[in-house]
Amino acid sequence: MKTEFADINETRKNVRVEIPTDIVNAEIDRVATDYSRKARIPGFRPGKAPARVIKQRFKDQILHDVAHDLIPRAVDDALREKGMEPVDTPDVRDVTIEEGQPLTFTASFDTVPPFDPGDLSAIALQRPAVAIDDAAVDGALQRLRDRAARHEPVEGRGVDDGDTAVLDLERRDGKGAPDTHTDVSIELGAKANPPGFDAQLLGLEVGATKSFDIHYPEDYPIGELANSDVSYTVTIKGIKRRVIPELDDEFAKDLGDFDTLDALKARVRDDLEHEARHAAEREVRGELMKQLAARVPFEVPASMVERELERRLEDFARRLIDQNVDPRQAGIDWNAFRESQRDVAREAVAAALALDEVTRREQLQVTEEEVEREVGRYAERTGRTPAAVRAALEKEGGLTRVAAGLRREKSIDFVMSRATIAGNS
Repeated sequence: MKTEFADINETRKNVRVEIPTDIVNAEIDRVATDYSRKARIPGFRPGKAPARVIKQRFKDQILHDVAHDLIPRAVDDALREKGMEPVDTPDVRDVTIEEGQPLTFTASFDTVPPFDPGDLSAIALQRPAVAIDDAAVDGALQRLRDRAARHEPVEGRGVDDGDTAVLDLERRDGKGAPDTHTDVSIELGAKANPPGFDAQLLGLEVGATKSFDIHYPEDYPIGELANSDVSYTVTIKGIKRRVIPELDDEFAKDLGDFDTLDALKARVRDDLEHEARHAAEREVRGELMKQLAARVPFEVPASMVERELERRLEDFARRLIDQNVDPRQAGIDWNAFRESQRDVAREAVAAALALDEVTRREQLQVTEEEVEREVGRYAERTGRTPAAVRAALEKEGGLTRVAAGLRREKSIDFVMSRATIAGNS
């Protein structure tokens, strides 16, 4: 087999391959023989048609099968002989195959050359402060109070600012088509309320019915309502007032195992400090990845960037689904979103390549015991048995990903141990 390699750039390569005629002919004969066993040719008993007839009748299919069998093996052999490992499936083109002729083709592929990630001790990082002041604690307590607020019925008066009105509502657009809803809760002052809608409810008491028109301005964010008039008829069925609990010992006891407000404050401060430490760690790791990415001396392979972009889009769509949002109905320009992620995707790929090079140079390995512990931790988080988790991972090839993730974390820890980190610990 003849091969001729050519560099497109530091990571993109071409290889021109020529498979000898005798190998091509032998493979054609083998495939033709297989076809002759299965094919039904008029005038011949099954399996008795001459090879010449089979090759002529099924020429295109046979040549396709031969190329499909020979080309992947030839590419693997050529890359193995050269000591190259592609980061994705090579792109094969310009295939020429005929009986009695060599099979020729060109394969293009991306590969990552070895490189020196540099002196890791020269990496300088700044760890943010994690001190929590009283204002942050007070803010967290206020959010707890807001979440614990309850809505109590209001009697003896009409709707006022800040109330929640429970009402039946009929809406008619310019075409006169009715749109009816019952037991709708409208909180006066909510940003989503139509313009001027709240003012029409003020003073209405339970049992009152009122009809009114609302004009939506030209710049209204919902396009189909912009610069339109809509008629509403509402009937008030109830009025509620949001009541926020007092910040005292009783409030602390209602939240959990806290005897006093001071005990709750101490827990809140501990939780905020814990979150701040994690945020500081994420910030330090983020800066570490930026500096590692800058040490990659070549443009990262485009195929790896595209794969990272796909992963980011899938992850974002999955988060939308978790929030009960249909990604197809979210009004997102996915092409624009994809392009907005290109630079960060390129940086993420470069940082990962630098970490992989550190892993290779330092011969960082993951033991079976470490994989088992990670499987056990995942099982504990999901409420399943380690055996069930391992079986599921083995079925889908997930154990390799677990080991790769652990190896990546070891590489990060190794680099962090060599870097200079200033600031609070």
